[in-house]
This record gives sequence, structure tokens and C-alpha cells, in this order.
Amino acid sequence: MIHNDMPHKKIHQGRNIKRFREMLGIKQEALAFELGDDWNQKKISLLEQKETVEANILAQVAKILKVPVEAFENFDEEQAVNIIANTFDNGSILNGINYNPTFNPIDKLVTLHEEKIALYERMLKEKDEMMARLEKLLERK
Repeated sequence: MIHNDMPHKKIHQGRNIKRFREMLGIKQEALAFELGDDWNQKKISLLEQKETVEANILAQVAKILKVPVEAFENFDEEQAVNIIANTFDNGSILNGINYNPTFNPIDKLVTLHEEKIALYERMLKEKDEMMARLEKLLERK
């Protein structure tokens, strides 16, 4: 056994489940739904308060969140960041739903903004032309 000078910190498995669920943007209701009929939001909330979680439940949650069971058992900030980064890199989140859009939302916003400006410019030009026609009509009278 390797001796470590660092004091042993107690792992809170329920809190770790909550951390990973939240980092992945998954609601308690969604996790409950994936776990099956016996589960609801309240039961997930209670699960996340437990210091030690049953191995079979840990395994099910790990499978749903696509996170290794060890992540819940030995939570480490650096390890968590790596796992989350890898999960997002391969785009496999909760039943293969890909939350990485194929378009860049910022580019889309810029395009919409440019289209809006062009529309305003056309409307202003039409208004100016209409005003010029009205002025000519008034001059004739």
C-alpha cells in the first residue's frame, strides 16, 4: 500500500453524481426518467445527498451519464475536468443526443443582424423615395 502524506478525504458519492449531472447539463427529472419507473426527481435529490451509493445504482448512473464509475468513487477536480472534456469531445451525451450544434450560434446571430440592417436600409430607401414622390405631388398643387 502506498503511503500518502495527504490526509485521506472522504468521498461523497451522491455529491459527485450531482456534480457530474450538473456539469453535463442534465436535470434530475431526466436522470430519473433514464433510471426507470421507480425513480423521480425527489428520489434523485435524496440519492445525491447520500455519502455512499449502492454499487448497482452507481453503475446505472455512470452508464446513463457516460462517466466511469470511478469518477463518482474518487472524485478529483482535475480528473473531472478531463472526463467532461472527453465526453464533450466525442459528442456522446445521454443516449447519443448531440448537443454540439453543427452551426455556430454566434455566426447565425451575426447573419441575422446583418439581414436586419439590410432590411432597415431598404425600408429607409423606400421611405425616402415615397417622401420624394409625395413632395412632387404636393408641389403640383
